[in-house]
Amino acid sequence: MPFDGNRFTPDAWRIRKIGVIGPGIVGMPMAALLAAAARDGAFEPDARVVVVQRRSPTSGWKVDAINDGRSPIGGVEPDLERIIGACAAAGRLSASDDYGQLADCDLVLVCVQTDKDGLVPDYGPLDGALSLLASQLVRRPAGNVPVVAIESTLAPSSMTTVVREHFRRHGLEEGRDVLLGNSPNRVMPGRLIERVAAADKLVGGLSAETPVLIASVYRRIVTQGSLHPTTSMTAEVVKTLENAYRDVRIAFAAEVVRFCDARDVDFFALRDAVNARVARGDTASRDAAAVPVGALLVPTIGVGGHCLPKDGILLRWRYNARYPDRIARSLIHLSRVINDEAPEYGIALAERRFGPVAGRRVAVLGAAYRADSDDTRNAPALSLCARLRARGCDVVLHDPFVRPDDQNLLRTGLDAIYTQDLDAALAGAALAFVCQAHQPYRAGRASLFSGRVGGVVDGCNAFTAAEMSAAGVPYTGIGRGTAPPDAGLVESVTSAFRAMERGVARELRAVIDFLNAEHAEGFDRVDFEEVRRLAATCVTGCDIAEPGPIRGFFDTDAAPFHSTLAAVPAG
Repeated sequence: MPFDGNRFTPDAWRIRKIGVIGPGIVGMPMAALLAAAARDGAFEPDARVVVVQRRSPTSGWKVDAINDGRSPIGGVEPDLERIIGACAAAGRLSASDDYGQLADCDLVLVCVQTDKDGLVPDYGPLDGALSLLASQLVRRPAGNVPVVAIESTLAPSSMTTVVREHFRRHGLEEGRDVLLGNSPNRVMPGRLIERVAAADKLVGGLSAETPVLIASVYRRIVTQGSLHPTTSMTAEVVKTLENAYRDVRIAFAAEVVRFCDARDVDFFALRDAVNARVARGDTASRDAAAVPVGALLVPTIGVGGHCLPKDGILLRWRYNARYPDRIARSLIHLSRVINDEAPEYGIALAERRFGPVAGRRVAVLGAAYRADSDDTRNAPALSLCARLRARGCDVVLHDPFVRPDDQNLLRTGLDAIYTQDLDAALAGAALAFVCQAHQPYRAGRASLFSGRVGGVVDGCNAFTAAEMSAAGVPYTGIGRGTAPPDAGLVESVTSAFRAMERGVARELRAVIDFLNAEHAEGFDRVDFEEVRRLAATCVTGCDIAEPGPIRGFFDTDAAPFHSTLAAVPAG
């Protein structure tokens, strides 16, 4: 509602109604926790949260689910449905397909999907949501200056060149009629409530007052993490950088594991040794349920999800448009090539152990892109299935969590080969590719396959060679060499990792310098050292080094694939 005397301060801000556009993996936990805070008296006595979801054929059902107190998010999500049910029953949380519900909101969170189209952002859903929102905010109560917080991931400069312009076209001027900010999410499927509450969160704005206002609300739900007020473009850079750098680190690990597999070297022993050398270790080499956060990550059958495949492209969007000749020298772009090869590499690994796959019956387990989730966006299993079918394989795709009418299964035509019956998936299979370490697979261990399949290809570090051997199951997996790495290899990979770090930092600095020269306005500037500081608050390990030159690390003529990430100059 109105600010007292138009003073943009938290003490003068009265929060009676919060709108959330998009009940996905970002919007739904945010809405649930804000409604819980309203129920517990954090805002005005009658404060409530309304979630807006258009009545689309694939997502319209979410409105009724939320109003019934049910979570629209599948997979294993601790506490989410309990909170939704309690808040809906208390009248603090509701859902609607009517954007008119947003006209009198004091704060609106925009949590819709953004994507890429080639080397440029695809803001189709965001454009639609912003236009509908702006058309309602022109009807706002007299004197009300709503705050709009974009939770969606944006390419740097989008807040000024895309978001602000949407509102201007409706006569809504930033700083006068509306305050525009962005607070890109750091959630993770399977840990949605935990991540909102415990992860540090960036809070950006086009005006200096806006991050302070948004933080005053988010402080009620980010109870274990820290809030970091900053400029909008800094938040855009940091968010896209976090995922771009993770994509690069996965690609680096993929190059190393392909080298190891070709020489029967135990990648996971090498990984632990390198991570110990750089003092950035984790438990993910031995625990398939752990999130890899060490320096050298865990390569799998491919990189999926909505963020990693696109965010490096978004980070470099403006820079690429000005310097297209530099794309071929980008570590970020090369990493996309390497990671896109991963499903094909998985097939090559299977054929090395079990012979040609063509014409054989193959079970692919784990359609989602990460363990214990139902999210299939860019899931590597979908690409793997397409490649196997192109070889004439009789493929069956299984997942315990993915809905049979999942839109990505329908879009790719893989719904025709999909089942939630594990026995049916494994029946008569010559090979089983395990793409995600879902809890039901982990719980079954080797007994899932004993006497049922001709061989198992572990694409996600779900099992061990020892347990498969004990169960009599023929087995291979990514990184499952037997020879320990020698000291020279540990030193070589450590040096290469350091070189890769310097190359990414050099690429980042070039992008930031360009953005400040071409797109920064007043308050909205980006400082390289501030980006390093904020990126380091990401729980997945985004420690950006000092910029510097990079060198090649070993000859890959004998490696299975063509590229060597650390041999390409960045810039």
